[in-house]
Amino acid sequence: MHHWRRDLVELAALFTAVAVADAVANLIGHGPDGPALLMISALTLAATAGFHTWWARRHVHAPPTGEAGDTGARPSASAHPAGPSAQEGPGALWRMRTTVRDEPGSLAALCTALATHRVDILSLQTHPLADGTVDEFLLRAPDSLAAAELTRVIAESGGSSTWIERADAHDLVDAPTRVLGLATRTALDAAELPLALRQLLGRCTIRSVPAGTGGEPVPAEGVLEDTVLRLRAPGGGVLSVERPYLPFTPTEFARARALVELDSRLGPRIPRAHDVLTLPEGNAITVRRVDTGDLDAARAMHERCSDRTLDLRYHGPVRDADRYLNHLLSPRFGRTLAAQTASGRVVGLGHLLWDGEETEVALLVEDDWQRRGVGAELLERLVRMAVEAGCASVYAVTRSANTGMVAAMRGLGLPLDYQVEEGTLVITARLAPARSRIAEKSDGEQLRL
Repeated sequence: MHHWRRDLVELAALFTAVAVADAVANLIGHGPDGPALLMISALTLAATAGFHTWWARRHVHAPPTGEAGDTGARPSASAHPAGPSAQEGPGALWRMRTTVRDEPGSLAALCTALATHRVDILSLQTHPLADGTVDEFLLRAPDSLAAAELTRVIAESGGSSTWIERADAHDLVDAPTRVLGLATRTALDAAELPLALRQLLGRCTIRSVPAGTGGEPVPAEGVLEDTVLRLRAPGGGVLSVERPYLPFTPTEFARARALVELDSRLGPRIPRAHDVLTLPEGNAITVRRVDTGDLDAARAMHERCSDRTLDLRYHGPVRDADRYLNHLLSPRFGRTLAAQTASGRVVGLGHLLWDGEETEVALLVEDDWQRRGVGAELLERLVRMAVEAGCASVYAVTRSANTGMVAAMRGLGLPLDYQVEEGTLVITARLAPARSRIAEKSDGEQLRL
């Protein structure tokens, strides 16, 4: 009914408008100035229509005159800044650990103090102790808030034994996800255990003491001694982890022990991938990971090497190659790459060895295959592995007469430091400039040795 009435009114208005227009046109058109008046009327109507359109758009896009509460809309951040922190950018990430009393409200008081200084708590882990609780935070704080000021805030709110350091985006991964990732890496490669422990526990020194060296035996459940963890090594002996700057908690001890037990149950293992390369002179070689299962092939290569080559590699004569090779080929101490011919003959060995907080690289190439690029190919892959493992630098211990090793280190194109002591040359390569370059190259490759 409503639509029928509206249509009838619109139709009547249309007929009325047509009748009025016809009457005006007859009246003006037959006059002496009729055409001119019609033209002026048309221009006036066009100008009026244009003005009306401009005025309507101006008021449609104008801000509302009432308060935000009048329409139910909330003011935007740009109209009402949130305060000084809104101008400070994304802020700084911090990892912080502090001990609080095991009492109701202790953690709440600490969180309230952080909120007062506009510090955002991104994650929280609790480590129960006998006489308190160690809380580990991942924080995002304003850039203007220094570490000393943040520590003072924690102390005033009841925290003690506070430790703090800068964090990065990798710390944003929650603890269970990170632990599962480390367990997966360890399950795939025995050489990952020291790296996994270091990523799990932070900056620490890891040493493997072989069995029968006179060290104190460790019970099956391991030993926790403040800043030192001692566990039974998977291959026998003792695995020692030291972190002098921060005591270990029982939770960290349990996680480390579970990771070592996983590695022990799985036994020796390495990825079996390989990479076929063509040397500049046209020969094809295969580069692959090796371990103690390749001891016979490595020993045969030693026997084909000259005394001078072995002397440059080991800084003296090698009387017991088995003792050296068992250690070097073991994935418990690092990673080893071998270069072999199409017939399976090993002609080069490259080692990446975990040495506490540092990483050593070493090369040995059979005499007949030297100066062909074998050492450079092995070294480039070892450095890439070190970058993927998060190492800050690698070093090589050699002699100044070993021009092949010196040239291979220079060929990396990385900043190098040289130290000479009693005829021994130590070359250290800093890996920071290589991270983006190696990452781009790794993205284009399907193989990871």
